[in-house]
Amino acid sequence: MPKVLIVAGDEKGPAASLKAAIAQSNPLTEVNICGVTELNSGAIAPGGAILCPLTLDVPENLVFPAQEVFRFCRNVSVARDRVAQDLLFPVGEGNFWLPVVLTAKGPLYAEVIGAGSDKQSGELSYSQPVHLSDVWRQQLYELAYRLLNLLNAPPATYLMQFGFVGERICFDRLWPFPAAPAIASVGVQVPDLFVCHWYCLTNKPIYDIEINSAVA
Repeated sequence: MPKVLIVAGDEKGPAASLKAAIAQSNPLTEVNICGVTELNSGAIAPGGAILCPLTLDVPENLVFPAQEVFRFCRNVSVARDRVAQDLLFPVGEGNFWLPVVLTAKGPLYAEVIGAGSDKQSGELSYSQPVHLSDVWRQQLYELAYRLLNLLNAPPATYLMQFGFVGERICFDRLWPFPAAPAIASVGVQVPDLFVCHWYCLTNKPIYDIEINSAVA
C-alpha cells in the first residue's frame, strides 16, 4: 500500500483538500498529514513516503523533487528580481492567481482565481473563474511558461500570483503547490487543482481542465 505524507502549513484547508483528492483517486493509499515542527523535531520520518509539501517552510535538509523550486519561491524578493532581470516582466503585488498544471507532457492553464474581502467578516475569500481578455491571458501564459522553464520545474500544480501595471501583467510570486486560493477550484473545476496536483506527482495523465458548466 503506497504511503503519502502531506506537510501542512498554517492553513489546514489545502491539506484536507489534497487528502480528499488522494482518497478519491486512490482509496487504498495511506495518507498522513503532519506539521513542519514534527519534521524538524524528528517525530515524523518521511522516508519511503511520497512527500507532498503544502508549505514553503520546509526543512532545508528535506529531500524531494521540487526542493530547488521551493527554495526559489521562498525568497520572494530574489524571485521578483530574477523575473524582472531574466524575463523582463514588471513585478509588484497582486491578488490574482493563474493555476498552471505542469504535466510531464507540458503545461495546462486553468482559469484565473481572484480574491476579495467578505463584507461582514472581512476575511479573504477566493473565487474562480475570473474572466480576462485574450491579451492578458497571452501575457500570463507566456510568463508562466518561461518562468517554469527557467526553473526546470518538475510536474506539479503551481499558482502564479500576479497583478496589473498599466497594460501589463506584473509578477508577484510563485507557489509550487495548490495553496489556499486553490480551494476555489473544488466543486468548480474538473478535475480540481488538488486532484491535478496528485496526478502530476504520480505521473497520471490529465487531458483537459474545464469549469463546471453550472458555474461557468
